[in-house]
Amino acid sequence: MIHTKIKEAIQGYNDELIELRRKFHSEPELSFEEYKTTAFVCGYLENLGISYRKTEPTGVIATIEGGKPGKTVALRADMDALTVEELNKDLPYASKEDGKMHACGHDAHTAMLLIAAKALNDVKEELPGNVRLIFQPAEEVAAGAKVMVEQGAMDGVDNVFGIHIWSQMPTGTVSCTPGPSFASADLFTVTFRGRGGHGAMPHDCIDAAIVASSFVMNVQSVVSRTVDPQQPAVLTVGKMSVGTRFNVIAENAVIEGTVRCFDPAVRDHIQQQLSQYAEQVAATYGATAKVEYTRGTQAVINDEESAVLVQKTAVEAFGAEVTYHEKPTMGGEDFSEYMMKAPGSFALVGSGNPDKDTQWAHHHGKFNIDEDALATGAELYAQYAWAYLNE
Repeated sequence: MIHTKIKEAIQGYNDELIELRRKFHSEPELSFEEYKTTAFVCGYLENLGISYRKTEPTGVIATIEGGKPGKTVALRADMDALTVEELNKDLPYASKEDGKMHACGHDAHTAMLLIAAKALNDVKEELPGNVRLIFQPAEEVAAGAKVMVEQGAMDGVDNVFGIHIWSQMPTGTVSCTPGPSFASADLFTVTFRGRGGHGAMPHDCIDAAIVASSFVMNVQSVVSRTVDPQQPAVLTVGKMSVGTRFNVIAENAVIEGTVRCFDPAVRDHIQQQLSQYAEQVAATYGATAKVEYTRGTQAVINDEESAVLVQKTAVEAFGAEVTYHEKPTMGGEDFSEYMMKAPGSFALVGSGNPDKDTQWAHHHGKFNIDEDALATGAELYAQYAWAYLNE
């Protein structure tokens, strides 16, 4: 069910939408440091007459109260930037902060949700229910959503919807498939302790470098030989610190990595296998191992009814050609914290366009978006809220 006034409003606000996105892009703030962005969002909502409250240390929770009784749907946008040096120096709206950049599209998300809120506020008397607006900090460190939930973002919410701009999809496309969307993302640290000594006397030592190397070279068998090959899973070692000097046999080695999967049972299995494998490798060489496993984000699993409604809404708003089926990604997203409180879905809106050089991967210094995608995202936010409340 598409509201024509919402579509017309989004189209009329398109120049402002682009201006907002460029403002946020040029003024990036890192996780839990989004003070200026939070203040701007509050001021914008206040000018619209939308009630809001700031969360701690950053972030905003707002509510558009409809003119008729009904359910409450939440719309979420994240606000934080990354410690990435922008390489698009020629852009008039390039980052003004050295070493900081909106390299993932959160500037677009914040701008899209503000304009969606403006359009929904225009028709609030027609809304059969309420729209919760969640402007979230610290998605990039997988901590912001949990903080927002703890501070009441999902209180009284019946359904939740989020959007991520996606440079790997063509501009103007929308993907929201029922089932797995983003993987769970965990961190592990393995510390091996051997016995150091002189590089000329290896027989008196237990070389932690050898132990750690053996672990790194063979730990992939945890996935390749103990996990059902029809269950997607990734184990990546991203950092290895060992040794202090060229002629000193290393006493300690520290390895850091990540585990990604969709199935909770697979997640439990890999955690158990990782500890067992580290201990056995260490024992082979007479060393010891300590494993620390930290669970990060849960997997984002789109609710079927919600995802189907997103698909239907997108087709009605933009035409059948908008439909795109992006495969699940092993990337993590803390949007899952909201979905633990209410059913919902998470959509991807394409922004990749080689003609505009916006096909670069997320988190790359050349990342940028085709701004034609902004109106698609803003309208999808608003039209989904309208469609859900009118179900």
